[in-house]
Amino acid sequence: MCASCRPLSAARSAPGCARNIKVVLAALAARALKRSVRLVLTRQQMYVLGYRPAMIQQIELGANAGGTLDAITHEAITVTSQYEDFHRQETGWSGLLYKCANAKYTHKLARLDLATPCDMRAPSAATGVYALECAMDELAVALKLDPLELRLRCYSDRDQHTDRPYSSKSLRDCYRQGAEAFGWDKRNPEPRSMRDGTELVGWGMATGVWEALQVPIAVRIVLTANGHAEVSCATSDIGTGTYTIMAQVAADMLGLPLDSVTIKLGDSTLPQSPVEGGSWIAASVSNGIATTADAVRKELLRLAKQMPNSPLADATPDEVALADGKLVSKRDASRAVSIADAMRHGGVDRIEQEKSTTFADDGSHAHNTHSAVFAEVKVDEQLGVIRVTRVVSAVAAGRILNTKTARSQIMGGVVWGIGMALHEETLVDHNFGRIMNANIAEYHVPVNADVHDIEVIFVDEPDDIVNPLGIKGLGEIGIVGVAAAIANAIYHATGKRVRDLPITLDKLQPLPAPSL
Repeated sequence: MCASCRPLSAARSAPGCARNIKVVLAALAARALKRSVRLVLTRQQMYVLGYRPAMIQQIELGANAGGTLDAITHEAITVTSQYEDFHRQETGWSGLLYKCANAKYTHKLARLDLATPCDMRAPSAATGVYALECAMDELAVALKLDPLELRLRCYSDRDQHTDRPYSSKSLRDCYRQGAEAFGWDKRNPEPRSMRDGTELVGWGMATGVWEALQVPIAVRIVLTANGHAEVSCATSDIGTGTYTIMAQVAADMLGLPLDSVTIKLGDSTLPQSPVEGGSWIAASVSNGIATTADAVRKELLRLAKQMPNSPLADATPDEVALADGKLVSKRDASRAVSIADAMRHGGVDRIEQEKSTTFADDGSHAHNTHSAVFAEVKVDEQLGVIRVTRVVSAVAAGRILNTKTARSQIMGGVVWGIGMALHEETLVDHNFGRIMNANIAEYHVPVNADVHDIEVIFVDEPDDIVNPLGIKGLGEIGIVGVAAAIANAIYHATGKRVRDLPITLDKLQPLPAPSL
């Protein structure tokens, strides 16, 4: 989700929750009134639709002198309402990143007189990985190891929970490319050792991880004899570029110019789709388009074979491809039939195909996206004011469909991570459970002045196991690890460890005295 499309409130939830609640309420009202209903909520009402649950976490890490982990315990206590037991797995993320023979994860719920929490971008990972990556930074300090070196020594090529290899994991390349772009090798490891005039400079890093999910989906393609295709699916575009990637994939699969493809989405009368969330739509809908385009290609080949002296008379479906408005032999490009000729000789003016796509998983591999986040902060030594001046996020997320829109998603996640680390906090009246700062004047979010240089690197990561197109999705991974990298940078700048988010200037006071 890019920064420009996110509502600026505490209810900035993943699309599968707050937005869907509004849809349900509108649908119930429409059924009762037997007429169309538009539901409009005030800013204050939006705050009770959903929020990231408050959480207390305790992590213990045991390591040997060589810098490898011997034991991990991770306990989380999260908030839920009195009437629902909403929860997400908050504590098992270390098993996806680091090798450790002994691990214990505990998750408990605290029922409070509050509304039920909901999924927000990278549910459980944004908060669970924050605690884990801050703890890893503290371990690096205790072992007198570079934080990046510690993570490399603990690196795992297998999912530690299931002992499965990853379909792809280019996290080492994320570390390397991110560190090079950031200039990590110039870091002085001593806290308070780097300065820019009156400001203390800190460099911190953290790892991000998220699931590469995909869900069943249906896509309809209508191809007309004039070389135009209409692609339909009930999925939605929430500002992440779904229209764009659907058109790109369809044009590529059908061998048509981009402007000859029309996309229809966002309507429940269209072929079935899941909600837009979980970072699964790009992978799901793109492979869905590929499945349906394959059916269109087979039908075109059937028509082409019926032509007199057809150059593709003996071709099989696997031996032809669609390119430049033609059905072309993969073995001999001179053997081709145009889409228009095949349809004209076949006596049809349109080909319509609708196919459902499911994703087989034999359980032999784990599917995840990964990132390495490097952050620079500058802290005013007198006032404690914190500025995040640079962030480099190196992401391995399979095949990137559109670099421009993908970069926008990661940048939006980084901005949200800055908000998580330094700004965003819902204040609750402990007597009545009322949100006291349900407005964008008192609920602080990052604005332009808070956002400086953000560099996004996409690491090449071929993956022919996760799905035929090798797509993993990007929505969630952009925020995971950002808050931890900033918190670790603040420690490096000031020598003071703040574990309670957001890290505000009052929590930094008093700053440690300069060492003599």
